[in-house]
Amino acid sequence: MLGLKLLTDPRWANIAESNLEEILTDHAWCEQKAASNAIFLITNNSEHADLVIKMAEIAMEEMEHFRQVVEIIKQRGYTLGRERRDDYVNQLMKFARKDGSRNTSFIDRLLFAAMIEARSCERFRVLSQNIQDKELAKFYYDLMVSEATHYTTFLGFARKYAEDVDVDKRWAEWLEYEGQLIQSYGNSEAIHG
Repeated sequence: MLGLKLLTDPRWANIAESNLEEILTDHAWCEQKAASNAIFLITNNSEHADLVIKMAEIAMEEMEHFRQVVEIIKQRGYTLGRERRDDYVNQLMKFARKDGSRNTSFIDRLLFAAMIEARSCERFRVLSQNIQDKELAKFYYDLMVSEATHYTTFLGFARKYAEDVDVDKRWAEWLEYEGQLIQSYGNSEAIHG
């Protein structure tokens, strides 16, 4: 369903589980950034009422996920560390079109968001199926379902609002780019690392 070109090696879950404080901190900040992205889309595309409403819902849901992760960190006696730089997301952003029409940039921002949600969904699946901690496995399963919904929402809006972009062709380009990019990741305690 996600169309990802390269799936995460299940052994990545062992790396993540070896330092739960780090993976949870990284995860918390990923949720905060996802909320910020939804707000960015509202701010820059407020003429689309249905998008505004859905992005507001997503922003609130992502902040609720942030709160949930922070609560897990607290319950386990860990400390929420400082925000982490997400090299994977920064590399993806370089692929986004910045030239062309306003609509082209808008659609690419939606596809950028869909790509991150797709990879997050896939990583949460790997965690839910491969970590020993049953409480976290269930938590990541529930988040996997949420990320899948966000992924389809972003793709749906891209298809709805594309004026001068062949969304299916551009999405295939995103998948190819991400498939090459992700080969450099999967060896650290980070959701996209």
